Amino acid sequence: MNKLKSFVLILGIVVGIGVLVPSGAYAASAIDAQCVGVTDSTVCAKKDANANDVIKTVINVLLYIVGAISVIMLIVGGLLYTTSAGDSGRVTTAKNTVTYAIVGLVVSFLAFAIVNYVVKVFFK
Repeated sequence: MNKLKSFVLILGIVVGIGVLVPSGAYAASAIDAQCVGVTDSTVCAKKDANANDVIKTVINVLLYIVGAISVIMLIVGGLLYTTSAGDSGRVTTAKNTVTYAIVGLVVSFLAFAIVNYVVKVFFK
């Protein structure tokens, strides 16, 4: 039952991100359209400032937060493991926490690399 809950949670996250990506692209074009012909704005006057950079920054910050949470959960799992005192249920919980934290860390690193690659290739 726990595996089913985990699968549904991961599927929900993936679908949620898939829904947000097109709206991010629309927001990028809408922000770029607002800056056409505007020269007195500090944001629009910069040659390097565009909506794609803002969206990339927001996504990278979110991925850093996910990575930080994964590291914290890895530490929590280690503490649970060391304080389990041989209780098999607590040891299993600690091992699962460490395993899922490592999976979360790997996923956040891969997502960071994929997002940066996609933004570099398709939006520059």
